[in-house]
This record gives sequence, C-alpha cells and structure tokens, in this order.
Amino acid sequence: MHTQKPLLPDAARRTAAWCAVILLVTGVAAVAIWLCIVFKTAVTPVLLALLGTALLGPVHRWLADHRVNRSVAAGLTCALLVAVGGGAGYIVVTALIDTGGQIVRSLKDAGQWVVDHFGFARDINVADLVANAQKLVEKFGASAAGGLLTGISLVGSLIATGVLALLLTFFFLRDSHRAVDLAHAVAPRGTGELVEAMGRRAFEAVEGFMRGTTFIALIDAVCITVGLLILRVPGAVGLGALVFVGAYIPYLGAFLSGAVAVLVALADRGVVIALWALGVVLAVQVLEGHVLQPVIQSRTVQMHPAMIMIALTAGASVAGLLGMLLAVPACAAAFGVLGELRKGYSPETDPPPPSTSSGGPAPPDTPPPGTSKPPGD
Repeated sequence: MHTQKPLLPDAARRTAAWCAVILLVTGVAAVAIWLCIVFKTAVTPVLLALLGTALLGPVHRWLADHRVNRSVAAGLTCALLVAVGGGAGYIVVTALIDTGGQIVRSLKDAGQWVVDHFGFARDINVADLVANAQKLVEKFGASAAGGLLTGISLVGSLIATGVLALLLTFFFLRDSHRAVDLAHAVAPRGTGELVEAMGRRAFEAVEGFMRGTTFIALIDAVCITVGLLILRVPGAVGLGALVFVGAYIPYLGAFLSGAVAVLVALADRGVVIALWALGVVLAVQVLEGHVLQPVIQSRTVQMHPAMIMIALTAGASVAGLLGMLLAVPACAAAFGVLGELRKGYSPETDPPPPSTSSGGPAPPDTPPPGTSKPPGD
C-alpha cells in the first residue's frame, strides 16, 4: 500500500512543534503578567501573604504538631510575625533615619574625593549629582510604589496592603492542610497527583528561598556591622540595616549596600580604612557564596546567577522594587514546577529481558517462571 510522503522532514516537524509550544507558553505567561498588573491591588497582598506563609510555615507546623488548635496556631504565628517584623522594621528605619544624613554626606565627600584624585573634569559638581540622584530615587520610588491603591496616599496604601496580606497569611496558614484536597478537586481527571507534586515543589522552593535568604541576610548584616564598628566607620548600624534589606535582592542588593559601606569608609576614614572595609565586605560575600548558600539553599533553590540577574531585570521592568523582590522566588517556583513536569512525563525505560543460564535472551516460547506450558504446544 502506497503511503503519502510527509510534506516536511521529521526534524522540521519537531522544530515547528517546539516553536508552537514556546509561543503558547509565552502567550499564557504574557496574559498572566498583564492580569497581575491590572489587578495588582489584589495580587500584591496575595503574593506577600504567600511569602509570609512560606517563611512562617515551619513555626505553624511545629505548633500544630504540639496539638495547638490550627486557628490559635495561625493567630500566634501572625502575632509573632507582627512583633518580629515590626521590631526589625523599627530598628532598620530608625537606624537609617539617624544615620541617613551622615551616610549621604559621606557619599558626597567620597564622590568629591574620586573627582579630585582621578582627574575627572573640574566642572563636575558633586552636589548637583547628589540632588539629581535624590530626584531620580524619588521619581523611581513614586513610579514603583504609586498606584497600589488608586486615590489613597502612599502611607494608607502600605497600611492597607500590609493588613490585607497579614489576614491572608492567617487564612493560608490555618487552611494549609486543605490545599491537597483543593489541588485534587481543581485538577483534571487523573492528574491530581501531578498537580499536588507540582504545588508542593513550588511551595518548597519559595519556602526555602525565604527561610534561607532571611538567615543569610541576618548573618551578613551582623558580620558587616561588627566589622564596620571595629573600623569605627560612621553609620555602621544604618549600613548594616541597609545590608539586611538589600540581601532580599540577590547579588544586586549585596553589591550596592557593600559599595555604599566602602564609600562611607573612604570619605570619613581614608583610603586605608576603606580598603579594610572592602576586605570585610568581600570576606562576608565569600562566606555567603561558598559556605552559607551551598549549605542553606542547595536543596531548595538551585538557579544559575545569570538566570537570577535576568529575573531581577524582568521583575524591575514589570513592577519596580516589588518585582525585584518577587522575581527570584517566582522563578524558583517555576523551575520546581518544570522539574515535576519533566519527572511526571519522562518516558519509562523498558525492563531488561530475562536472561537464560547461558547469558543470552530467553526464547520467545519460554513460559514465565512459576507457570506451566499449555498442553498441545
């Protein structure tokens, strides 16, 4: 029987199929991002609540395992979040306010030192550069934070978003045991186990990122603060607070906060102390990159630095500072889901054929072990 020859070769058909899949996935992702931007008033508290749930999940599970009512455990966990987060925020804001002016003056002096010692044009006015930088930061902050709640001031917007995120965190913690049933209910028939596995993997990735990043940020901030205090760099506590906040933006935050610390040391303590401060920052970064991250985050978040930088850039272009904060955990969750999909749809290997005593394959008419050959054969 004559069979019709395919119009395209097999390689071309496979390439076309993959292109169609990539276009479909890209279109779905673009629509999802557009919907998140349109409904950012509701999406932002949900995402912050998911991060809070991932960070506080172990505490809630420990309380539930000790026979504490799930609602009471969720309430205690949220109260702990408010106490710790509020206290840490107060310390960070107070340190930055108390030493912010001194840090800005030190940065201005460091810029003038660079201009004077490296032969830049003499008509450069560092004060104008500082003023322009402040205007740029104010403009960027307004564009990044504005519009969260239309028609309401920024302070009211932040308060409303924080309260809503806290309430959602309470409900997410209290009803987390129902997530498995929900996954099986909404999944198509026969895919409940896969959907459950993908959800678990994605949440474990986000949980590992939040827990590991918080622990690493605390260690970095304490080590750099102690080093700057020993070097008697002004504003050491504020610089340490800046390091803690910047650690939630991988690579970029550490680089910027470390550069600020070195410039402040250069302006107030001279070149020698600035080099010592640079050594402290580099030592902490080496400790983080070669000891802390491999030990703490190796089992949860495994992403190449180039992928992290691309995610940070994309997040900043979409949602500013909030996008930079959410980009890495979102990518970690996406990679976890892709890993489960590859595991779920990987082709199963055929079992090896049974071997005879001579080492060759068994003949086709040999019956399985434990059965007799039918009569008449």
